[in-house]
Amino acid sequence: QVQVVESGGGLVQAGGSLRLSCVASGRTDSVYSMGWFRQAPGKEREFVAHVTMSGGSAYYADSVKGRFTISRDNAKNTVYLQMSNLKPEDAAVYYCAACLSRGYYPGSAYYTRETNYAYWGQGTQVTVAS
Repeated sequence: QVQVVESGGGLVQAGGSLRLSCVASGRTDSVYSMGWFRQAPGKEREFVAHVTMSGGSAYYADSVKGRFTISRDNAKNTVYLQMSNLKPEDAAVYYCAACLSRGYYPGSAYYTRETNYAYWGQGTQVTVAS
């Protein structure tokens, strides 16, 4: 079992920055990739970014590329999502999730699908004021 807890959400002005954190506990040695997803009201949950825990390879949705940075600190079992130049359309509940599956190319679509992530946090709200 892996437990995942997010933090760092809040209210920010458009153009501002925010850093989300995600701490994993339990069988963290079994985690291959950690991902961030988000869900805005009335919309489906969507992939934002993921990072492989061993090599640190990072991949992003086109909508956040160049503005968001995902990173990990294996010593702290923590993954970060640094969000810059935030836009009103970035407002959502952000979820962190852990994927145990290996054997797929890190940049493949496999790691963008929420169904492939076994463990999820409760989410943290990000609100962007225009």
